[in-house]
Amino acid sequence: MLTLPNLLTLSRIVTVPLLVALLWWPQWEAGYAMAFALYCLMGITDYFDGYLARSNGTVSKLGQFLDPIADKIMIAAVILMLVGTRFEDRAIITGIHLIAAMVILLREIMVSGLREFLGGIQVSVPVSALAKWKTTLQLVALGALILAGALPGLAFVKQTGLVCLWGAAVLTLVTGWDYLRVGLKHMDS
Repeated sequence: MLTLPNLLTLSRIVTVPLLVALLWWPQWEAGYAMAFALYCLMGITDYFDGYLARSNGTVSKLGQFLDPIADKIMIAAVILMLVGTRFEDRAIITGIHLIAAMVILLREIMVSGLREFLGGIQVSVPVSALAKWKTTLQLVALGALILAGALPGLAFVKQTGLVCLWGAAVLTLVTGWDYLRVGLKHMDS
C-alpha cells in the first residue's frame, strides 16, 4: 500500500496547502517563484508516480484512486488561488478568462460524479489519450500563470498561460463530452 508511487501521489496531496500558502499574497513575487518551483516538483512527481507504478508492476487500487484526486485537488486549488487573490493590477485570472477556469472546474466535478456513479455499477472508464493531453495542457497553463505572478513585468508569460488555459478548457469540453456519452449508455432511460 505504501509503495513509492503511492507515497509520491500522497506527497502531492499534502503539499497543496503549502502551495496555497505561497500563492496567498499575489504581491509577493518571491512566494510565486517558490510556488512555481513547488508546482513543477509536484508535476514531476505526477509523472513519476505513474511511470514507476507501471514499470515496477506495482499499480495499486489505492494509486488508481488517489492519482486523479491528487491532480484535481492541485488544479482546483491553483485555479481558485489565481482567481481569488487580487492585489492592485496583479490579478492573474480575471474577466472572460474566468469562463475557461470555470469550465475546467465544472468538468472535473462532473467527471468525478460520473466515475462514482459508473463505479457503483461496476463500469470502468479508462483515461483517454486526449484526457492526458488535457491534463498536461492544464498543468502547463497553470504553471505559466503562477510564473506570471513571479514575473509580472513579462506579459508574454501570462498571455502564454491564458492561451494554454483556453486550450485546456476546449479539451476539457471535448473529453467531458466523451465521458458523458459513455456514461449515458449505462444509465436507465
